[in-house]
Amino acid sequence: MQTGLANSLNCGESPDQPPKPPKMPLSPIKAMILAAGRGERMRPLTDTCPKPLLTVHGKPLMQWPLEALARGGFHDVVVNTAWLGEQISAHFEGVFGLQSSSNMREQLSNSEQIPQQLKIAYSHEGVDFGGALETAGGIVRAMPLLGDVFWVLAGDVFVPDFVFSTSAVGRFQASDKLAHIWLVPNPEHNPKGDFGLSPDGLALNLPAGDLAPKHTYSTIGLYRSALFAPPYCNIPVGNPAGLKAPLAPLLRAAMDQGLVSAELYTGPWTDVGTPERLQWLNQSFSG
Repeated sequence: MQTGLANSLNCGESPDQPPKPPKMPLSPIKAMILAAGRGERMRPLTDTCPKPLLTVHGKPLMQWPLEALARGGFHDVVVNTAWLGEQISAHFEGVFGLQSSSNMREQLSNSEQIPQQLKIAYSHEGVDFGGALETAGGIVRAMPLLGDVFWVLAGDVFVPDFVFSTSAVGRFQASDKLAHIWLVPNPEHNPKGDFGLSPDGLALNLPAGDLAPKHTYSTIGLYRSALFAPPYCNIPVGNPAGLKAPLAPLLRAAMDQGLVSAELYTGPWTDVGTPERLQWLNQSFSG
């Protein structure tokens, strides 16, 4: 008759080794879509319609990345709003399987038993603070819902072929970087670009006057929560005071430490910043 020790040895384990703890399931990677802007350059279109709901080929701008995230297997999304934000949350309630929560403070677990393609939680900055908190301020406000690693993208940029992949997340998680961003060739409205790109895939904070080529930030990136904590950001988690802060200074500070990786994306990409660009998209893009 075999003893318990013999059984453990037959399994290839030493009797001196403690039992291995069970593997804990990985938390789902979430995404934040930035949708709080006023869209001043899009007026008068945005006087009565928030920019992420402007239509490109029959779909609101923000629906394109929502569907792309779902295709990639990313089902938990946080959206920040300010200008006409109630229209955004109302529109996406129940759209193509979406399950929406009305307030960022609502626990996502309340709806986790409901089968769905996507769950959207909202950080209504306009309701809570009377206006948008800018990019970093909005991300820190939503941080309690995002986890350690998460996607960030803008709800008013049209990138129909971008693939949100688990492999990109895996590479980022295995690195020591605080962010991985996708750059695009410079459009006409940003000819000087934003950041450089080294041969080994680092984003570069090039000084003014540097002749090295720069590329434009696509607004798509993978981030770690550590970028939104000291020494890069001093806003408390959840941004209870509603402090406004841009993202670029945090990225530049991390780039100076070699902690931001990047790659160039050359697929279709449009920053829908003017009525003319929106009209061009609807006339020229075949979805």
